[in-house]
Amino acid sequence: MPHPSPRLLTIGGPTCSIEWRGIRFLIDPTFDPAGTIHRHGPVVLEKTIGPAVAASELGPIDVVLLTHDQHADNLDDTGRTLLPSAGRVITTVSGAERLGGSTEGLAPWSSTTVATRDGGRIRVTATPARHGPVGCEPMTGEVIGFLLEDDDSGPDRDPTVLYLTGDTVWYEGVAEVAHRAEVTHALLFAGAARLEVAGPAHLTMTAEDVVATARALGRALLIPVHHDGWAHFSEDRACVARAIQAAGFGDRLRLVDHGRWTPLD
Repeated sequence: MPHPSPRLLTIGGPTCSIEWRGIRFLIDPTFDPAGTIHRHGPVVLEKTIGPAVAASELGPIDVVLLTHDQHADNLDDTGRTLLPSAGRVITTVSGAERLGGSTEGLAPWSSTTVATRDGGRIRVTATPARHGPVGCEPMTGEVIGFLLEDDDSGPDRDPTVLYLTGDTVWYEGVAEVAHRAEVTHALLFAGAARLEVAGPAHLTMTAEDVVATARALGRALLIPVHHDGWAHFSEDRACVARAIQAAGFGDRLRLVDHGRWTPLD
C-alpha cells in the first residue's frame, strides 16, 4: 500500500514543518516577533513579519533540520529555545560543535535515518550549499541543505524525494544534487538576500538562480520559501513566481500560504 504523501506548513522565512509517515520535521526555527533586530558585528538583521504559527502551537517536534546555526534568520532566539525539546537536531558539523549536547552534525553527502511511526525509515542526507559568491565561506560560514528520501519505496511506486536547498546560490554543488537525486519536490530558499557589509553580491538564490535550479531538477515541483519576513531580501515571492512562469515551468510551481497545511502530492 502506498504511504501517504508528506504535507507542508510554511511559517515564515525559512521556517517550515513537514509531516511525513507520522514524523514531524521542523526546518530552521525562527519564531521571534516582527520588529526584532539581531546584531552580530557589522551584520544587522531585522525581522519584518512574525511567524504565522506560534511555536507553542506546533506540538511535539521529532526532528529539527537546521541548515546552519550562525545566522538569526535561520535560527533566532526563540528558535534556539525549542532545540532541547526536539527529539533530534541535525545540522552542520561545525554547528553541532557550537550547539553541543546531542546535536548531530552532517557533512555534505553524509546521511542518517529517521524511524517512522509505521515501522519504516526516512533517509536524511546533507547536501552542499554555498551562502554567497565564491570565497564567501569565511564570512558566511558552513551551510548545508537536506534531501529527505523514503527508504521504503518499492518497485511498484516512485519514491518521494524532498530537497531543501538551504541558503545557497546556484552553483556546482546544487547541480550535483540534481545529478545525484531524482528530486520530486524542491523547497527553494530564494529572496536574493543582500547585506551592505557583503557588497552587491547576493547571498541566496535570485529568481534567475531558482530558474537554473528548476531546469536542472527536471520535473520536480517547485516551492519557493525564505523570501519574506526579513529586511535583507531583495526579491519577493511574486518576483520568483514570474521568473519561473516566464521560463516555462509554471506547471511545476506551487505557491503555499503561510499557516496552512498543504499536501505535497
